[in-house]
Amino acid sequence: MPFPPLVEPVAALSDAERARTARHRALGGFGELAQRRLAGAHVALVGAGGLGSPAILALAAAGVGRLTVIDDDAVELSNLQRQVLHRVADVGTPKALSAARAAAELSPQTRVDAVRERLHAGNARELLAGADLVLDGSDTFDTRVAVAAACEDLGAPLVWGVVQEFHAQVTVFWSRPPAGASPVRLGDLYPSGSAGEVPTCAEVGVLGALCLQVGALMAQQAIALITGVGEPLLGRLVLLDGLRMTQREVPLRASAADRGAGTEHPAVAGPPPAAGEEPRAIRPGDLRAALATADAPLLVDVRGADERATDPAPAPSLHVPLDALLADPGAVATAAAGRDIVTLCRSGVRSRTAALALRAAGAPAATLAGGIDAWRSERAAEVPA
Repeated sequence: MPFPPLVEPVAALSDAERARTARHRALGGFGELAQRRLAGAHVALVGAGGLGSPAILALAAAGVGRLTVIDDDAVELSNLQRQVLHRVADVGTPKALSAARAAAELSPQTRVDAVRERLHAGNARELLAGADLVLDGSDTFDTRVAVAAACEDLGAPLVWGVVQEFHAQVTVFWSRPPAGASPVRLGDLYPSGSAGEVPTCAEVGVLGALCLQVGALMAQQAIALITGVGEPLLGRLVLLDGLRMTQREVPLRASAADRGAGTEHPAVAGPPPAAGEEPRAIRPGDLRAALATADAPLLVDVRGADERATDPAPAPSLHVPLDALLADPGAVATAAAGRDIVTLCRSGVRSRTAALALRAAGAPAATLAGGIDAWRSERAAEVPA
């Protein structure tokens, strides 16, 4: 459902801004009032890269009054395949300054504060304070955790998107949403320690056009929250598949503390879930113990064929690439024939997406915390020097 507008409108738009945003004001249910709310809004964006680039362009073009762009990197030639904010002439320029230039060229009345700092747990709250909402397009999970913690503390809504290879996720986290809505936090999607070591796009690649799509969706969510026009994704996780050109959603709600603790084997996924129930993240040692039992779970490797060929799974497993699993999770459940399912990928990110889809389809599924990398690291630590 739509939420109350997040931002009070400015008193009036300039004649130039009214002309520039005329097509917004012509939208039924949007009009000049929503446009004046955009003019009064302050949005902080963490990262001016693959996701931040289209989001910054979209929000400046939409007429957001103030953007704070936080990024400590400089533009590199390899960025330009997806970071469409920047140009060849910007190579070597700080991304935050390039963002300020591009936004000013689109919307002269938008104020852009370029912050050339690396956001971390120690400065996140200070850098994000005062923003009406935050968009996170950062490139490390540690940064994302710091952003989410600061937003929870500040009570600010967090529009969250992530892209890896051909797949993406978009949602909204908010620790203090309007009355009648339940809080949802990053920890409800990725409990502490479950994400593992996330590979970079330099290691596994990323589809540039998908970054544009996700950045635009994030900007749309910001506009919906600012104006009260449209339904934010709080409580819903959108999954995008750039290979099959599909977009679907699964419910996302706050995880119950210690769900099932002490009542089941640590590697057992449990009974078919209620709508929106989160998959468990199984530690490597617990999974090894479960695989030695008579009712061992079915392992489902969701990596690509090339990855699996060069880096075999650590135990016998069913190979179902993530895009194929998301297209038909029921087929995987049928193949399991009543066994619990544990999904695998390199670092735990794609496997958690797969487990979410299987849980939403009613299948008992968990994910290997930290992925195959964590499995191997733990085994190496067990071997005497």
